[in-house]
Amino acid sequence: MKIMVVGGGGREHAIIKSLRKSPKVQKIFALPGNGGIAADAECVNIGATDIEGIADFAEKEKIDYAVVAPDDPLAMGAVDLLQEKGIRCFGPVKDAAIIEASKIFSKNLMKKYGIPTAAYEVFEDMDDALKYLETAPIPTVIKADGLALGKGVVIAETREEAAEAVLSMMRDEKFGASGKRIIIEEFLTGPEVSVLSFTDGNAVVPMISSQDHKRALDGDRGLNTGGMGVVAPNPYYTEEIAEECMNRIFLPTIRAMKEEGRTFKGCLYFGLMITADGPKVIEYNCRFGDPEAQAVLPLLESDLLTVMEAVTDGKLSETEVRFSDRSSCCVILASGGYPQSYEKGKVLSIGDMDEDTDVFVAGAKMEEGVLKTSGGRVLGITSTADSLREAIAKSYENAGKVEFEKAFYRKDIGKRALEALAEERR
Repeated sequence: MKIMVVGGGGREHAIIKSLRKSPKVQKIFALPGNGGIAADAECVNIGATDIEGIADFAEKEKIDYAVVAPDDPLAMGAVDLLQEKGIRCFGPVKDAAIIEASKIFSKNLMKKYGIPTAAYEVFEDMDDALKYLETAPIPTVIKADGLALGKGVVIAETREEAAEAVLSMMRDEKFGASGKRIIIEEFLTGPEVSVLSFTDGNAVVPMISSQDHKRALDGDRGLNTGGMGVVAPNPYYTEEIAEECMNRIFLPTIRAMKEEGRTFKGCLYFGLMITADGPKVIEYNCRFGDPEAQAVLPLLESDLLTVMEAVTDGKLSETEVRFSDRSSCCVILASGGYPQSYEKGKVLSIGDMDEDTDVFVAGAKMEEGVLKTSGGRVLGITSTADSLREAIAKSYENAGKVEFEKAFYRKDIGKRALEALAEERR
């Protein structure tokens, strides 16, 4: 089969490496891909948001199956367009992708169907939002309604910070149209858990749970990023909590979307917080998380293409989805200055990796045969092992084999997870 994967980051590299294991795959195209992905797929210079160009390419090349990985093209209707041309796809149609594309839609959906989440208020008028903040509980959470590269959320510790977030979104248009409407939300506390799940609109099959590390610096300090590292499985996500999530969150969400006439097929990401009152939804994503996919997919033992086709064909309940009982750790290497301004074009040197270690390239391009940095998050090093402690140690050992000027990475990925495991044993 000829496969097309839309996107050009570490998530897409993880998807491509997993798809390559399938005996059914003959060729993979990446649109646009990147300098590192080029080692595993043929990169085509068509941007992920050029959905007409993507659909035309798929038709011309007679693509057998397409995977649309990023949020923007999904929200724009890339899957709808490909399906119109007779291309089988993995990913939700535009009407279903709204579960991520509009936080207000998703919050109202949860409220309507009794899915546990933080209390919230919606604002379309800046003055109303600022007035509400005068008496709102602090800390509070300010969210832009639309897509904002994972950065449209501010946790405000003071009323001043909260007001500043509202002004930057609604007055200064920091996130463009995405911030015209905002949510001011109750601040929840507890361990965070990411659960990616396959769903064909009826059945839901959760993948291995994971724990992302959003802050740029050790000790969960610094600015929010797209994610600096992940461990899987997440020790806070016990069998009891998993069962509660399935019954109170996962299945109700899928049924709610179907009831709304927005049947969701693809990968639905549940961002959860385990609060004192039980698990609650922080956010939904309409696709594989990044970098979560880089930690979770290396643990998948089933054929990814077979699972994806089962999702498309509505046969997920008849298909085995098996994961390893090992652990994984992904450490992200970033450009100095990320997530703010950073320099590009630094020569990238990647040494020989140990067995059970993958390099997923996100921000790199090939120039005259030399791999150079081209993004904030440059690559992810994922190692798997029989224990989480071993996976973390191996991932850091291999991260040391990557060199580029002004590289940085967090040194404490998985620390909280190891502490939770130690507490569990006591």
